[in-house]
Amino acid sequence: MSTIQAAFSACHERGEKALVVFVTAGDPDLAELPGILEALEEGGADVIEIGLPFSDPIADGPSIQASSQRALDRGVRPLDALKVLASAKGKVPRIVMGYINTVLQPGLESFADQALAAGVSGSILCDVTPEEAGDWIDVSRNKGLDTVFLAAPTSTDARLDLVVERGRGFIYAVSRTGVTGKGQQTFVEARELVSRLRSRTDLPIAVGFGISKPDDVRAVCEFADGAVVGSLIVDFLAEHWKGGAGREELVAMVRDLKAATKAV
Repeated sequence: MSTIQAAFSACHERGEKALVVFVTAGDPDLAELPGILEALEEGGADVIEIGLPFSDPIADGPSIQASSQRALDRGVRPLDALKVLASAKGKVPRIVMGYINTVLQPGLESFADQALAAGVSGSILCDVTPEEAGDWIDVSRNKGLDTVFLAAPTSTDARLDLVVERGRGFIYAVSRTGVTGKGQQTFVEARELVSRLRSRTDLPIAVGFGISKPDDVRAVCEFADGAVVGSLIVDFLAEHWKGGAGREELVAMVRDLKAATKAV
């Protein structure tokens, strides 16, 4: 069992679901990343996704796109983020999230080695389908890295079969068609998607996109193994985190989100 899957399993044993949170490396300043990760973990995050800045983040909504651009404007590059991660203490699994060009530029083997050195447990490459990911899957498995794939409400049965066959760690169920971001929704599509995935795999299933408050976390944790919160965290950091200021508020926010995983 990988460290990511083990985190979900530990939550299950405690009678709760997993809280997965997302931050963009380099927004705010990259030097702030270790302190942010510590605060997220203190608040109760079970898995942390670290977004690698990219110039064309097509799967991301306005908040995360803006955070990625701010990081790029500061001169942050993906491999810089991995170097900082290597010095950041923490116990919960970390997943790098980004796009395939980020991996292709240094080369698959080199990127995987640097990710491992940074203490990364797996990756999510938003623009790579399981049909096209064979080389990266092979390298990742050889290195002990999980490859997490996205499944959408519009995914065909054939695509879902590949997602569960080739994915590791957990399955990322997209709650709706469209991009990441905050917004009102009923999660009807997500519930149906999770049901389709459950019939195909024993891997944990976490729901993301549009999870913006504890009530959303509570709602998706009624039928999924975890919830992914991104834009809410990214917006808070951009507005309130200045040299560690805002830490208490961030910890409290994450605690509220985590508490919602226990109320199901």
